[in-house]
Amino acid sequence: MENKANFAGAASEATRERPTLKTIAFMTGLGVTTVSRALKDAPDIGAETKERVRMVARQLGYQPNRAGVRLRTGKTNVIALVLSIDEEIMGFSSQMVFGISEVLTGTPYHIVVTPHSHSKDPMLPVRYILETGSADGVIISRIEPDDPRVRLLAEHNMPFATHGRTDAGLTHPFHDFDNEAFAHQAVEKLVGRGRKRIALLQPPSKLTYYTHTRIGFQTGLHDYGAEEVPLRVTIDNPLEEIRNAVEAMMRAPNAPDGIVCSAGSAAIAVNAGIEAAGKRLGVDVDMVSKESAPILNWIRPEIITAYEDVRNAGREMAKAVIARIDGIEPELLQSISQPVWSREGK
Repeated sequence: MENKANFAGAASEATRERPTLKTIAFMTGLGVTTVSRALKDAPDIGAETKERVRMVARQLGYQPNRAGVRLRTGKTNVIALVLSIDEEIMGFSSQMVFGISEVLTGTPYHIVVTPHSHSKDPMLPVRYILETGSADGVIISRIEPDDPRVRLLAEHNMPFATHGRTDAGLTHPFHDFDNEAFAHQAVEKLVGRGRKRIALLQPPSKLTYYTHTRIGFQTGLHDYGAEEVPLRVTIDNPLEEIRNAVEAMMRAPNAPDGIVCSAGSAAIAVNAGIEAAGKRLGVDVDMVSKESAPILNWIRPEIITAYEDVRNAGREMAKAVIARIDGIEPELLQSISQPVWSREGK
């Protein structure tokens, strides 16, 4: 008991300031070099020594000094995630962060989230990261066909990965969801329920996945003999505007009997618009929606849902960035996931 008390007292004394390698060396009776190599899992350091060093490091709350690491290695050990924060209510962003964090755990890298509004200049956070050298790699989303952020990062040889694809002849790491397959299959499922007049709540036209979604939707209409009912808002509109636009559409003489929704959060507004118009979901109209968390069927079991695994997207992009830092060619770091349909949607 006395030894534990002495250790606790020494640890308390040592942690009044930020613990360093010297602190751990003092607590373990080892040299600073040995402690450093043990924390790096050097093969010439014994397993018992490594465990003792790690235990003390955990108890002291030791974290490597990033400034010191950068001076010694030229690296920050930071992966920057530039993340849109607009109207996030369905866990999309948090799931992506969880996925990235899962991969970074056990590596020297840490995630730093740079919140950004898509209504502002998207180049600002990327320029800041490049100008300050504040990260070893970058993850960006809301990708455009010829995205200037992608070109800038590539020109500066900054390792990066994107959530979405470009279409300008530049090969780079990415993870994407197959929105073309989603939209095509969504039409198929609605027509399978006897629906023929279908509206699409689509992404904004400046983003690459707008084109993928439109191709899948229009091909589905052609293949299954349905027609489109135009909807003049996108998933980027405020939720109240989406609700009002859907209500007006559902009150019109040529109201749709099927709706495809490209975002889970927007589906809540679509459902509210349907109800405000006095229509019943699953009776007067059916809806298909993407979702990144299994929540929509709790609200309305009638919604046909396709799961987009955003947590896995985070994992894939984190692995791609680290691999790019290690020199793996970008064409080997590209992946696309498929929609996973709810039981009701099969």
